[in-house]
Amino acid sequence: MGELKYEPVTHDHEEFIKKALKRKDFKEAYENLEEEYALIREMLAARSRSGLTQEAVAERMGTTKSAVSRLEAAGKHAPSLTTLKKYAQAVGCHLEIKLVPASSRTNRSTRTAKKRAAG
Repeated sequence: MGELKYEPVTHDHEEFIKKALKRKDFKEAYENLEEEYALIREMLAARSRSGLTQEAVAERMGTTKSAVSRLEAAGKHAPSLTTLKKYAQAVGCHLEIKLVPASSRTNRSTRTAKKRAAG
């Protein structure tokens, strides 16, 4: 029997998104999740800046690592404001929420999608 050889598959995520955004159904779904993914990126960046593990954040929040993992995973659930405040405090931040007029969001979403598609 021959030896199996490991050959990694290359993946260019930016190119994948650029092509996928040309499909209307993908583009709509992607843009509908834009805020959720932006929040997740902010949370992960804040935890990274703080130098904390999920376990350490969980301890500071008085919860479990699996709960923090769910918070940091897109599409799992919608956390409460109380939970988001606890997470922010645990990673040395404060939570800031803004209401932005819908016309600004539409323009921003279009610009963001174009930027991502352009690479």
